[in-house]
Amino acid sequence: MADTSDTRTPAEIEADIRRRREVLAETLDEIGVRVHPKTIVGDAKAKVVANLDHTVGRAYVQVNRVVSDVRAQFVDEEGAPRLERVVPVALVAVGLVGLLALGVRRRGR
Repeated sequence: MADTSDTRTPAEIEADIRRRREVLAETLDEIGVRVHPKTIVGDAKAKVVANLDHTVGRAYVQVNRVVSDVRAQFVDEEGAPRLERVVPVALVAVGLVGLLALGVRRRGR
């Protein structure tokens, strides 16, 4: 059986009740803040921003890697352009621009 004897004085019991009420009030205040719509929206926004930052960071790293790989195709280790690769690409680009200009000119007539 449980010991039901209480050796506390009425003042001690009242003080204990007062402390427990204060703790309960603080807990209820914390719950109120957590379930408040502004708090929920703020938490959701923070999660979205964190996920977006993570995604953008990963995309940046991936793009940086691709740019470095492409750059390595057209520039040697010393930073000088690899003319055997740059010239053909430049000629193709000039040809495409010329074809586009010719197509725009023909549409205009």
